[in-house]
Amino acid sequence: MSQKVESGSTGDLSQVSPPSASRADLHTHTTHSDGALSPYDLVQRAHSVGLNVLSITDHDNVGALDEAVEWGKSFDMEVISGLELSVSLGEKDVHILAYFVDRRNQDLLDYLTFFRRERLKRAERIVQKLNSLSIPLRLEAVLQQAGIGSVGRPHVANALLDGGYVGSYHEAFDRYIGTGGPAFEKKYQLSPIDAFKMITAAGGLSFLAHPGKYLSEFDLSQLIKSGLDGIEVVHPAHDEKLMGYYRGLVNQYFLLESGGSDFHGGKKNDDHTLGLFTVPMHVVETMRSRLFS
Repeated sequence: MSQKVESGSTGDLSQVSPPSASRADLHTHTTHSDGALSPYDLVQRAHSVGLNVLSITDHDNVGALDEAVEWGKSFDMEVISGLELSVSLGEKDVHILAYFVDRRNQDLLDYLTFFRRERLKRAERIVQKLNSLSIPLRLEAVLQQAGIGSVGRPHVANALLDGGYVGSYHEAFDRYIGTGGPAFEKKYQLSPIDAFKMITAAGGLSFLAHPGKYLSEFDLSQLIKSGLDGIEVVHPAHDEKLMGYYRGLVNQYFLLESGGSDFHGGKKNDDHTLGLFTVPMHVVETMRSRLFS
């Protein structure tokens, strides 16, 4: 592999699809995980910014997909069934995007049910740690933030912000619940091999999400050897140099490319990203041809 890139963290719009072309955003979230918009609202918003294809990739949850696929038809937009899973690579938390999964696959659904229970247990432990730090946050406030979605640290951050315990969403992570923070708790994770096997069994493709700069060449080689299908090249955290680096790896190892805005909305302050970080349609067609060839 080439040298690991050390560069900035703001995406370069020269590397994404021009507004006039058919475009796809393959990384978005709804209220079924830590997004701010319902499936309908997200599909409608995606249509309003001119997207032709949308993938909803909620964390550990496929609950938005049936509704979103039907609404997509109303807007003449394809909605690709997606999912974002966490895996452990040594001490690192790595996110894997799954595309074209069978959202009714029973083994996948059973795992996601188990994982959501583990997420709840983790939230309970985080709240207990915050309480020990004299922050009287209640678990009910966190669950209210999660609503129908899988509970996670973003919901804890929002609850801390709404309760007046921090001044911003990002401060919650920086001071308390980020990796290494006094209220941090690791979550249950799959190994990469097990995650790839499960995604493949559900008819899907596995992509490394927003790798940024935190993975070494050895980490990347291990994921590729374990069965990774592709890399998310276009992402708001990737500048032009990083996108070029990962696109080079895609070509070198005969992998697939994906990309998207990682849109959440709400207090994550990324409302402007939907429609800006996209990939052209040939990227989607290449993914589809790899899957069904």
